[in-house]
Amino acid sequence: MKIGIVSPIVTANPGAHSAWEGKAGIAELSRIAATADRLGFHHLTCSEHVAVPTAIAEQRGATYWDPISTLSFLAARTEQIRLMTQVLVLGYHHPLEIAKRYGTLDLISGGRVILGLGVGSLKEEFDLVGATFEGRGAIADDALAALRASLGKREPSYHGTHFDFDDVVVEPHAIQERLPLWIGGRTPRSLRRAATLGDGWVPFGLKLDELAAMLEKADLPDDFEVALGAGRPLDPIDNRDKTIEQVRRTRAAGATIVSATIAAESVDHYCEQLEALAALEEETR
Repeated sequence: MKIGIVSPIVTANPGAHSAWEGKAGIAELSRIAATADRLGFHHLTCSEHVAVPTAIAEQRGATYWDPISTLSFLAARTEQIRLMTQVLVLGYHHPLEIAKRYGTLDLISGGRVILGLGVGSLKEEFDLVGATFEGRGAIADDALAALRASLGKREPSYHGTHFDFDDVVVEPHAIQERLPLWIGGRTPRSLRRAATLGDGWVPFGLKLDELAAMLEKADLPDDFEVALGAGRPLDPIDNRDKTIEQVRRTRAAGATIVSATIAAESVDHYCEQLEALAALEEETR
């Protein structure tokens, strides 16, 4: 199924999560992951922030589960659904750190990792973790190239503008021959970065007509993935026709994979919504 799930519970952005999520934990998340896995959904997500300044948390939210811990736990409780970071901030990590940690996750999950990666925009957090904010785009580009040279290799080697390594062993490493790198962003530059250095694009904060216009102008590689959000949370039980329309419009805008947020009032309701959405898959194409 070419519909992925924006995981509930793991983030709590103001206005974008339901009250029940604040009381839920790993048991509820595991149940949702197992349901999505059984029904054939494409992926689950987990985002990254290390520490959000208090004043900024009022706008962006303060809850961000650690992706490597969360996705590793879910890997042991699922069999086929992909496990996606949405997104890791490239500037917070050395490429070999990502290659080792998420290569290990790729191994233990049987090759199910998708790395969603971003340049980052929260200067206060860059400063907090000792990362370089100015010039972060060029650093991210070099990190992407270093990652591509490292993922899936026992003895990676790379000589770039910001990263340089050789004569090292990374074991274990990713088992996918080409672990997907999907780049987040909302600008033409982010799309160009994704097309030249990655395997997919995960835009945010843009209207569907804006996305369609950007994609129409882009020269994209074969098998390039575009994971677009379906807009407002999907409610396939009470708003079946609207759900079908939302998914179709998202695909018409250029989505190869629809990234869905689910409207729900409890974990039981959430799983019921997943069942209803899966039943509509043929009608949404």
